[in-house]
Amino acid sequence: MHGVTGIVLAGGQGRRMGGVDKGLQMLHGKPMVAAVIARLAPQVNEILINANQNLEAYAQFGHPVVPDAVAGFAGPLAGLHAGLSKARHALVLTVPCDSPFLPSDLFLRLQKQLGEKELAVAKTGGQPHPVFALVRVSVLKNLENFLASGGRKIDAWYASLKVVEVSFDDEADAFRNINTREELNNA
Repeated sequence: MHGVTGIVLAGGQGRRMGGVDKGLQMLHGKPMVAAVIARLAPQVNEILINANQNLEAYAQFGHPVVPDAVAGFAGPLAGLHAGLSKARHALVLTVPCDSPFLPSDLFLRLQKQLGEKELAVAKTGGQPHPVFALVRVSVLKNLENFLASGGRKIDAWYASLKVVEVSFDDEADAFRNINTREELNNA
């Protein structure tokens, strides 16, 4: 089996939650990112946490914390770029810090469909979930060029790659993310 690096994307500004660090918000008595790491860890060989604030707090989870190399909170692609740059394996599995219910078979199902493609992305119904993806580290140069040219939209970058979408219709709830205080309280 090839090794895989897990990247937890926690580099956002949490604007919809009032500017708080979403991964560190409490869910069932633990920071949300702890639930994400617990579900991701059995699926990968190493975990990197992409964060741009509260680096010490994220370091407490026992995994390397990698901030964006691209300035100005450039979004999930900057987090992916940071993770790809530091990954020790040929494949990386990305998940957001605010989706504590992510599928326990995410890696296996994406890997099964990856084939010769550069990227496999989860989808439910007609809706892709671009931050739940299995990505070959070999796309790093392509991503660097995209970011250097000012690109920030994840869909626009995906359009330049050989991508396969993998259906998770049987686990649609697993991709529920928590963006607002109300969603956090409901979870």
